[in-house]
Amino acid sequence: MPKSQPRNVSNKVIVRSDSAELKAKDFTLIWSDEFDKDGSPDTTSWSFEKGFVRNTEAQWYQQENATCLDGNLVISAKKERKANPEYVLDSKNWRYNRKYIEYTSASLKQKKTFAFKYGRVLVRAKIIASQGLWPAIWTLGVSGIWPYNGECDIMEYYKGGLHANFAHGSLNPEKPIWNGAFKKMESFDNTNWDQDFHIWRLDWCQESMEIYVDDLLLNSVKLSEMHNLTNGSNPFQQPHYLLLNLALGGDNGGDLSKTHFPSKYLVDYVRVYQVKTDQ
Repeated sequence: MPKSQPRNVSNKVIVRSDSAELKAKDFTLIWSDEFDKDGSPDTTSWSFEKGFVRNTEAQWYQQENATCLDGNLVISAKKERKANPEYVLDSKNWRYNRKYIEYTSASLKQKKTFAFKYGRVLVRAKIIASQGLWPAIWTLGVSGIWPYNGECDIMEYYKGGLHANFAHGSLNPEKPIWNGAFKKMESFDNTNWDQDFHIWRLDWCQESMEIYVDDLLLNSVKLSEMHNLTNGSNPFQQPHYLLLNLALGGDNGGDLSKTHFPSKYLVDYVRVYQVKTDQ
């Protein structure tokens, strides 16, 4: 499969995919990773989460489960048993009371030096729509603790469908305000939808945020309605950074007993654009 490439034509970015031509008029590319060099992902652009991190998920995150191969970032979920180096006898914390690691995967975080405010994000990726798997493309605000820093889920797959979500803070830090949308996999005309690459897109301006897959609008919000209830701050009026991860089980991923391993989540590219301004 030929790799898609951005081409600059008369100061207009044109992105070509296998299925369609997406024209981002009056946008300029400000940051991207094409994952063209085989080996470890670029550590100048990405950092890696480590350990048991969130949502009582089953996987232990480790950098070695992420590699670049044949023009794609490959995040591999594996079933493998090894000792938990952070195990604490009689701990009440789920991160530390597991004596053994049973599954491993990877989570990449865009370094905050490359965080962006407003613009367009394009991610071409291929997921496996299988119970137990929880792949994601999402953003977090650079300032504040979650959920008061804001969360935008450009893509999550779990419970049989795609989720496109936004979250901001309520008066209770353990109960964020969610604005979510869900599209069942069977609603797509193609029964083999997850066997192909697709383009997820976030369009973000001062007034709104919109999430698309292959030009299909999944969810949108007005930023005037996204203020944190504690102090009125707006977590989507600050720079955000990207995360790419493949989670397993946990609060939403589901039962792993029939999940096939190893499982691979492929990302062809990540591109961030901003509106072109005249100099």
